[in-house]
Amino acid sequence: MSVDHKALETEALESLDPMSEVPKLQGLLGRLIGWVDTAFVTLAVLALVTLSVTVLLQVVARLFLPFSLSWTEELSRYLFIYMVALSAGAVLRRNRNVSVELFHHLLGMRAKAAVQAVICLAIGIFAYLVLPYAWQYAQNGAWQTSPTLRIPMLYIFFSTVVAFALLLVYSVLGVIEGVMAVLRPSTAEQES
Repeated sequence: MSVDHKALETEALESLDPMSEVPKLQGLLGRLIGWVDTAFVTLAVLALVTLSVTVLLQVVARLFLPFSLSWTEELSRYLFIYMVALSAGAVLRRNRNVSVELFHHLLGMRAKAAVQAVICLAIGIFAYLVLPYAWQYAQNGAWQTSPTLRIPMLYIFFSTVVAFALLLVYSVLGVIEGVMAVLRPSTAEQES
């Protein structure tokens, strides 16, 4: 893909998302967050690929083998759960949540940043309140194992802890970026 084509694609995607104008953290911290994003997105993609292979294996086994593989449905369910949990933070950071954008395109950059900060604050408060209960829920699985794979359900239920912890961390980042963008002097103020 050429550089010009990639730049046009990025510009088109950003024009579809009015909240993308809010600047992200830069420097060493921004790069570190980018690496963490990449790690979690890579894990989520690996879960998706493994999920696809598992479902394909299940279909092939049902069509061509005299027996079905009972563990494939269970594994695909757990992979789907972890795929969602691992990608929750990156989805929030990239403003890819399902949202209603009735007025965002009418707002200036500071107003968009303020909206982002408020939304991330609400999500962060919710994640903070739910996180202890997610941990209690995960601990309930310590005494159970999955029916077919015999995996301790603690590992499966722990996906709720992962999801809410990532949402909490990424919502704090969203609030920080939103507040910094609101407080940043405008270009007109910098020129005078």
